[in-house]
Amino acid sequence: MCGRFTITVTLEELITHYLIDDSKLATLKPNYNVAPMHNVPAVIASDAGKRLGELRWGLVPFWAKDEKIGSKMINARAETVAEKPAFKRLLKTKRCIIPADGFYEWKKDGTSKQPYRILMSDGSLFSFAGLYDTWEDPEGKKLSTCTIITTTPNSLMEDIHDRMPVILRPEDEADWLGRDNDDVESLLKLLKPYDAAKMRAYKVPSAVGNVRNNSKELLEDIG
Repeated sequence: MCGRFTITVTLEELITHYLIDDSKLATLKPNYNVAPMHNVPAVIASDAGKRLGELRWGLVPFWAKDEKIGSKMINARAETVAEKPAFKRLLKTKRCIIPADGFYEWKKDGTSKQPYRILMSDGSLFSFAGLYDTWEDPEGKKLSTCTIITTTPNSLMEDIHDRMPVILRPEDEADWLGRDNDDVESLLKLLKPYDAAKMRAYKVPSAVGNVRNNSKELLEDIG
């Protein structure tokens, strides 16, 4: 499961990193504790190039009766994403990148759980593999939402948790976003654990467990 992450870069850094052609975001505040049902920056491919906008985290399929289902669909499993009714159509047609610079996971320690922040070794920006959809309420109001795909853990993560988010290799990002790419088998091959040698993890304060806490102090390495 991936239930919390961080995105603390500036809007300019995000636009430069992904070579964005069209940004719907006017500002981007650092978020040290992104949680489900938050609006998150996301990158999709459009006819005009890469587009940066916001999606609400927690997928609401277009056919859902109401939006409440979103809180239960924050993740999609790589092993079944091509089979589940909510995801298989999106895998072919509505893929996105959700930028992050770290994510949190909790390791069981006896009767308690210790939160960790997991990130690239150099602290750089990286890309979650995501899917998105647009739902419309009876009044015609549209809601665009997303889910983050998860996979089996790499050697760094397996000591912390039995799942990890799919982080795309930089060289695979274009294939994932490609609007003309509907080859399910090749897409599924991109959904694999990221190279553990390029990542690191450290313990963070337990305050990250409360979604109301959102400050730089949550990033502190408490050893």
